[in-house]
Amino acid sequence: MRSTTELRGEILTAARAEFARYGLAGARIDRIARAAHASKERLYAHFGDKETLFREVFFSDGAEFFRSVTLRPDAVPEFVGDIFDLACRKPEHLRMITWAQLEGFALHEPQADGPPPQAQAVAAIEAAQAGGHVDPAWDSTELIVLLFGIGLAWAHLPSPDSVTDDPAVLASRRAAAVEAAARVVAHQT
Repeated sequence: MRSTTELRGEILTAARAEFARYGLAGARIDRIARAAHASKERLYAHFGDKETLFREVFFSDGAEFFRSVTLRPDAVPEFVGDIFDLACRKPEHLRMITWAQLEGFALHEPQADGPPPQAQAVAAIEAAQAGGHVDPAWDSTELIVLLFGIGLAWAHLPSPDSVTDDPAVLASRRAAAVEAAARVVAHQT
């Protein structure tokens, strides 16, 4: 028999797959319950309604994302590589963000241990600028947005060629993203 924690985890896993594929409007509670081997009644007892479940998955994914990537002042371009890797490993995170935007959800900053992720990233960019690793002409917030864009570029490319499991292709794309980031943050003379 599963514990409450195990059941909750299985419901969240099933909901993540369902929401990433169909969004909030297209997701079906009966499919989520069936995939989690739970009754709809148990699902509603844990989460109340479909929107609450969607929010729980969305915020959980956001927290996991920010635990998975760290912006270090001495390795700003590598941060872009880490974003690229995460987008390849966990494409459902990006789909959840896209669905949340399409559904009109406010994309509040995810909760994480320690200082807020945005504040940590800004502080890391400012430290990188002070340490001579990043051109100080950049506004730290604007630079972070651009770095995310570089790391997620392949994930957002509207082409069937963007999806691949080929390790050589993925390595080449990751290297290009890191190189692009290195050029963007380099001091301009």
